Amino acid sequence: MSTSSTPAVGGQTVGRDRRTTRKNLLGIGMGNLLEWYDWNVYASFAVYIAAHGFNNEDKTSALLAALGVFAVGFIARPFGGFVFGWIGDRKGRKFSMTLAILLASLGSAAIALMPNYQSVGIWSSIMLLVARLVQGLAHGGELPSSQVFLSEVAPSKRRGLWSSWIYVSGTAGILVGVLMAAVLNMTLSAQQLDAFGWRIPFALGALAGLYTLYLRRSMEEPEAFKQVAEQKPEQRRGIVAQVWEHRRSALQVIGMTVGVTVAYYAWAINAPTFANTQLGMDRGLTLWAGVIGNIVLIAALPLWGMLSDRLGRKPVMIISAAGTLVLYYPIIWWQHNDFLVLVLSVSIMSAMLAGALAIMPALFSELFPPQVRTSGIGFPYAFAVAAFGGTAPYVQTLASSASFNFFPVYTMALLVLSILTVLSLPETKGKDLNAMAG
Repeated sequence: MSTSSTPAVGGQTVGRDRRTTRKNLLGIGMGNLLEWYDWNVYASFAVYIAAHGFNNEDKTSALLAALGVFAVGFIARPFGGFVFGWIGDRKGRKFSMTLAILLASLGSAAIALMPNYQSVGIWSSIMLLVARLVQGLAHGGELPSSQVFLSEVAPSKRRGLWSSWIYVSGTAGILVGVLMAAVLNMTLSAQQLDAFGWRIPFALGALAGLYTLYLRRSMEEPEAFKQVAEQKPEQRRGIVAQVWEHRRSALQVIGMTVGVTVAYYAWAINAPTFANTQLGMDRGLTLWAGVIGNIVLIAALPLWGMLSDRLGRKPVMIISAAGTLVLYYPIIWWQHNDFLVLVLSVSIMSAMLAGALAIMPALFSELFPPQVRTSGIGFPYAFAVAAFGGTAPYVQTLASSASFNFFPVYTMALLVLSILTVLSLPETKGKDLNAMAG
C-alpha cells in the first residue's frame, strides 16, 4: 500500500510545485507588465491629459505641465525604492509587492476618473500630480521587491533564466501600451479620444491591477524571508545601519545600472522618437521599428539568462556591456533615414543590452543577505534609473542640438563605469540566497 501511494504523493508534490511556479511567475509578471504599461500609456496620451488636467488655453504650457508631472513620477521612484525596500525586509516581499500594485492601481483609477480642469479648476491638476506621485512611489518599490522575490524562489541553478522574466514581462507591458494606443487611434475618432477614449487605458490598468492583487494574494513568502521573520525582535538590527554596512554593494548596484540604463533608454525606448525628430523618418515607421526591437529584446533575454547560469554572471555582464560599448559608434555612424537600418540598429543594440538586463535582478539579489536585500537594492537601483535612465531621452535630445553631440561619449563613459564595477564583483552564480549575514 505504501509503495503504491508514493508515486501519488510525489505526483501531488510535483503538481503543487508547478502550480506554485506558474502562480509566482504570473503574479510577478503581471505586476511588472502593469508598471511599464502605466509609464508608457501616460506618455502616449500626454496630449489629452494636458487638455483635461490643465488650463488648455495655452496648449504648449499645458503639455509641458503634463510632461512635468510625468517627470515627477520618476523623482518619486527612489523614495518608493527606499520605503518599499524597508517594507520588503521588515514585512515581507509579498506584502511589499501587493501594497505596491494596490497603490499603482489606485493611481491609474484616479487618472481615469480625473475631472476636467474646466469643471474643477486646479484641483484636477492636483489630483493628477498626486496620482503620479503615488504611482511613482509604487513603481519604485515594485521592481526591487519583485526582483528579490523572483530571485529567492528561483532554483539556484536556473536563477539567471528566471531573472530574465522581469524584463520579459516589463517589455511586454511597453508593447501592450503601444498596441493600446494604436488600437484606440484606429477605432475612435479624434473627438471620441478627447472626450473619453484617453481614459480607457488607465481604467483597464486599474482593473488589471485588481486581478494582479488576486494573483498575489495566494503567493507565499520566499524561504529566505521566512528566516528573517523568525528572528526575535532583539536580534533585528536597523535597516539603514545594515544598508550602510553593505554600502559597497549598494554603490555597485548604482555603478552597474548607470551605463546599462542610459543605453537601454536611448535604444529600446527613445530610438523611434529620435529617428522621427532628428532623422526625419515617418512616425509610424519608427514606432514599428521600436516594436520589432522590443520583440527581439524579449526573445534574447531568456537566452542570456540561461547562458549566465552556465558561464556565470560576470562574463555575461561584461560581454553585454562591452559589446554595447564597442558597437555604439559604428551603429550611430550607420544611422540614416532608412527603416530597415533603424530596425537592424535597434534590434542589434537591444539584443546586446539584453545580456545585462536579463541577469541584473539575480546579480543584485546575490550581492546582499536576505535581511537587507530589498532595501539594499531598492533605493540605489531606483535612484540610478531615475537620475540617469529617466533623463536619458532629454540629454540625448539636448546633445543632438548642441555644436558637439556629447551623448555618445556620455553613454560610453557610463558603460565603462559599469564594466569596471562588474570587474570589482565576486562571481555569484548559484549562491545560496537563504544564508543570513552575521
